[in-house]
Amino acid sequence: MTTRPTTRIVAAAVAGLLTAAALIATATAAPRTAQAADCGALFDDFHYDSHTDADLAARGWTVRANQGGPGVPGAQWPASNVSFPTVDGDRALRLTAQTDGTAAGTSHAEMFHQRKFYEGTYAARVRFSDAPVVGADGNHLVETFFTITPLAYDMDPDYGEIDFEYLPNGGWGETGNIFYQTTWETYQNDPWVADNIHTSQRRSFAGWHDLVFTVSGGEVRYYIDGALAATHGGKYYPETPMSINFNLWFIDLAAHTGGVSRYVQDVDWLYFSQNEVVAPAEAVDRVADLRADGVGHTDTVDPSCTPTGPTDPPTDPTDPPADCDGATAWQWSAVYLEGDRVTHAGRLWEANWWTQGSEPGLTAQWRDLGPC
Repeated sequence: MTTRPTTRIVAAAVAGLLTAAALIATATAAPRTAQAADCGALFDDFHYDSHTDADLAARGWTVRANQGGPGVPGAQWPASNVSFPTVDGDRALRLTAQTDGTAAGTSHAEMFHQRKFYEGTYAARVRFSDAPVVGADGNHLVETFFTITPLAYDMDPDYGEIDFEYLPNGGWGETGNIFYQTTWETYQNDPWVADNIHTSQRRSFAGWHDLVFTVSGGEVRYYIDGALAATHGGKYYPETPMSINFNLWFIDLAAHTGGVSRYVQDVDWLYFSQNEVVAPAEAVDRVADLRADGVGHTDTVDPSCTPTGPTDPPTDPTDPPADCDGATAWQWSAVYLEGDRVTHAGRLWEANWWTQGSEPGLTAQWRDLGPC
């Protein structure tokens, strides 16, 4: 989850909305890569006593305890917001976030694995929540499962991020449930410039879901409960090893209505197979087999086995001119919908979603299409 100076904002060129029919379609297994499971696998059933369990660090996990982004500036990230209660009869990773409407009274949660994962299949069983376990609802928060390579400098071409992000109460210009699958090339903090692509579904995803994404052959494919939800590729394909992360955090405090609100996100298990494309149903079956054999954790992933990924083709340092014919000049008071195009500061911009009063080039609501 990319750290931002204020909020973590999804800025993307829209890959398209997934229809309900697509969500219930049967996923087709992709062909396996030449290098397969001999490069190893990771499975974790999250059978830990607490966030202080020594096995967490021994197995490559870090429970975050430092301040910083994403989310509400000044919020805390206490390690105690990560726990491992019994959920539906089995231990699970639980992330807790709560707020009283102030930065000092807001806390987030995050746990992440070491940076050694690249091509292969990533799978997790995650329970999203639409409502808090304590307090009033309506807060803008993000529930996640993602991988990331740190940004070394603005527009770092080796940066990478692959996100499942669920917003139960909207945010980032949305007013209701929305589930994003976002793949990043890179970004710049100041002024804000984002280079990514996303797909989204606008409906509730409360409850347990099998989330899978595969990274292979120049494509990142996202699956929700066995159905193909998005395919991203081209320059958005990652180039470097990533960490595996889960976090839960508030975008802002604008929708808080009083008192203390507390939300949780649960993760039943995590599975990764290196350099192998595994169909979603097969990944779930492998987890069931590991559990049946009494395996609670295994990690045979060999980072040295990671093949060299595809590189981005050379680009001309001069942006090609955009087709600005028909686009009107951006106006502060105008309302723009997803896909609307405007000109501003000599460039063509496309709205990523509903927006008003957000200046192109300074906010994530706009995608830069190039000079006019």
